[in-house]
Amino acid sequence: METKEIIEALSKFSSATLHEAMGKYGDLPYGIKPISSKMKVCGTAYPVKTIPCDNTILHRAYAYAKPGDVLVVDCSGYYEAGYWGDLMSLGAKTQGIAGLVIDGCVRDADDIEAMNFPVFSRGLCIKGTGKHGDGTLNEPIIIGNWIINPGDFIVGDRDGVVVVPKEKALDAIEKAKAREEKEASVRKELLAGKTSIQIYGWDKKFGF
Repeated sequence: METKEIIEALSKFSSATLHEAMGKYGDLPYGIKPISSKMKVCGTAYPVKTIPCDNTILHRAYAYAKPGDVLVVDCSGYYEAGYWGDLMSLGAKTQGIAGLVIDGCVRDADDIEAMNFPVFSRGLCIKGTGKHGDGTLNEPIIIGNWIINPGDFIVGDRDGVVVVPKEKALDAIEKAKAREEKEASVRKELLAGKTSIQIYGWDKKFGF
């Protein structure tokens, strides 16, 4: 399956479904959320690491990444800065970048939302950054419990963000399909009047 086809297939599932389908794998820290609840993102990871309170490398990142890439940024644990704003979003969107996932804060949220560029961040911060330029581009990074490699798949929605490693993508798609089919069956039983403890057999197992 080509990368484009994998992205299209993954985009049909929620971040939570893919996380569960992979055996509770790949969840980024819960504090990383879309700046607008309707924002979604799905694409290939372009990992970036900044030094604290510096964003010069992010300007390079959106210039060098390929169309369809998602910039995934480790800010070295420093959150008291707005590393990304409306002008960078405009530049990235114009270059075909699919979105930004940043373990840090951003600013200019209203303008970014108006241009419909998907941004997932720890929060908002009005403070600016320095311009020293250090960091790494398109090399593995760690956010939360997971290593993010170049070309891994990133799926984000209102619930959060999940990393789907390249080598797990096809298996994740198949298991996500199976999970959704199972949940569709459960919905039918709930509509028929059964309770979840009956459907899952917990009434017998635990004597409810």
